Amino acid sequence: MTDYLARAKELAPRIAAAAPQIESGRQIPDDLVAALHDAGLFRMLLPRSLGGAELPPAEFVQALEEIAKADASTAWCIGQISGACTIAASLDHDAAREIFAPGALLAVGPPNASGKAVVAPGGYRVSGNWQYASGSRHAVWMAAHCPVFEPDGTPRLGANNMPVDRTLIFPKSSATIKDVWQVVGLKGTGSDSYSVNDLFVPEQRSMTAFGRNPAEKRERGPLYQFTTFQLHGASFAGIAIGLAQASLDAFVELAKAKVPYGAKYVLRDNAVIQLQVGLAQSQLAAARVFLRHALAAMYEGAQAGGITVEQRVQLRMASCNASNVGRQAVDACYQAAGASAIFESNPFERRFRDMHTVSQQVQAHASVFEAIGQYYLGLPLHPRLI
Repeated sequence: MTDYLARAKELAPRIAAAAPQIESGRQIPDDLVAALHDAGLFRMLLPRSLGGAELPPAEFVQALEEIAKADASTAWCIGQISGACTIAASLDHDAAREIFAPGALLAVGPPNASGKAVVAPGGYRVSGNWQYASGSRHAVWMAAHCPVFEPDGTPRLGANNMPVDRTLIFPKSSATIKDVWQVVGLKGTGSDSYSVNDLFVPEQRSMTAFGRNPAEKRERGPLYQFTTFQLHGASFAGIAIGLAQASLDAFVELAKAKVPYGAKYVLRDNAVIQLQVGLAQSQLAAARVFLRHALAAMYEGAQAGGITVEQRVQLRMASCNASNVGRQAVDACYQAAGASAIFESNPFERRFRDMHTVSQQVQAHASVFEAIGQYYLGLPLHPRLI
């Protein structure tokens, strides 16, 4: 079996060297994209039947953490594009082979209320605007999640009398891309907005939104019992852990040599610094173990016949916890480094900005802990935990 963690470690120095260019250019350079393709790092979650690795999620997140230590924007693009690869499990097989051909990437943003798909002969006519298409500057295909409407404008309802949502895939060349990615962190993800107007999308390039309909699954491996939402959440958590570990490692090196203004000894000899490093390392190690355990337990549940609600909740806990613990560790390093942290030439300020961008996404929000608390208090299960 291919060792994707080893491949990530092998490419990490090259990714780290390109980090300033990734930030200033607001995208991954073409030669590095090619190297990531060659290493198969965009296809870690793609089905084996389509030439992918179909990795267990814990192994995928471990590789992503290693990449995030080198550059968070690169890791974020890989995580988002890899999550989109799981769409292939629910697609018509011929369409999947076309969309996920070697060297082709699919980018997708979250649902947007402005989108709609109107039923048409052989498919849908799609209109709308979507945001946060990370990695779209390297993509060949785009996907959009939107509700379905009948030709007369009424919402299409499913068997449960609930509105029907579909994920629809179309060539990037058919979309209008808007460069809106002027942001504080993760600048290299190029997470642009995109829109289409009355674009025909054939039925075979669509599926139930996020591939949530088990009846549509053409790939039966345990990986594809995970939702894209869960896999994206786990990837965000792995990136947060990688950012935090890289910040801690950099701070330890700084502490061995820096003598703060007015002090007579290096930072390493300060008892408060020793406590902070010990606490951050312990909390980060615990978050890492919890995340990998939750992913492994869900994967084992899928292999045994079904993922339980408890396992889903545990993954949501582990993912949100990792993002919050990672932010706390990065903040501690930034503060303890003093004025050294504010210079672009030092390895703190970009990671600080990247970490605070990672932790702004919805799966790291404090409200997730509220929903978790509701579950353990015996209240109805919040949809965010599923």
